[in-house]
Amino acid sequence: MEEKTRVRRGIAMTLLGGMLWGLNGTVSGYLMGAYDVDPLWFACVRELLSCWLFLIPAWAASRSSLHEVVSSPKNLLWIFCVSLSAILSSQVAYMKAIYWTNPATATVIQSLGMLFVLAYVCIAARRPPRKREVLGIVCALAGTYLIATGGRSGQLALPASGVVWGVLLAVSYACLSALPKRAIERFGNFTVNGLAFLMSGLSLVPFARPWEHMPDFDLAGAALFSFCIVLGTFGSYALFLQGAKDAGPVRASLLGTIEPVTATVATVLWLKTSLSGADLLGFALILAMVILTSHVNEN
Repeated sequence: MEEKTRVRRGIAMTLLGGMLWGLNGTVSGYLMGAYDVDPLWFACVRELLSCWLFLIPAWAASRSSLHEVVSSPKNLLWIFCVSLSAILSSQVAYMKAIYWTNPATATVIQSLGMLFVLAYVCIAARRPPRKREVLGIVCALAGTYLIATGGRSGQLALPASGVVWGVLLAVSYACLSALPKRAIERFGNFTVNGLAFLMSGLSLVPFARPWEHMPDFDLAGAALFSFCIVLGTFGSYALFLQGAKDAGPVRASLLGTIEPVTATVATVLWLKTSLSGADLLGFALILAMVILTSHVNEN
């Protein structure tokens, strides 16, 4: 019974975390459009503020792990590499992809990172893709084609910048899925994410120079930006990672499809973004790819 309760709790946390991340993308897209927020400013400030929501509980609950990292140059370098390759790249690419496309498209394209995870697993295991994985690859390629061209051969339905940032987002999502795992197992979720977010935010400061172009938020804008920090970033990461641990990686991959579904529904209903039939079919094919390739997380 204890095992069943743990799995049920994990499923609930994974779903809630995924929904929050999907809503986070839509809210971020709204803020960038309505308040002319620069994507780099958004990523930098959000990371510098949300990191403390991880670090304070980490300090309170597991000071030894936090001290083990910050007192060792080798461990700090390890976390810094995770920060640059996984956190910074995924955060910046996600915001840029939203800016150049829309929250629904960016969140769905993010799921293509599963293809890079699959490629890594096949190379590491020295095996070819299995039948269902090949079908997943075909679905992903067909879905990407439909989203990029709108089903019209020979022309892009997305801006070239959106395509480039979408590809970078998929690669960085694959890195985010794999690279922090060993560090989190050793030092804990909150310690690793808190330090990685802090390092990533500080690395962006010279480029974003956030003090030079502060957005003119009113009360509603400030409340939505606070949502992105507290629930959209801290809440989604904390809930999803804990949920994946309790429910298992395959269930987490399948349940994670709630992210693009939530982002799509919110983008259409709230932002009134019109999506074509080709877009929706492309989205469905990419979600099918996630389901078909979800088991690679166990390899």
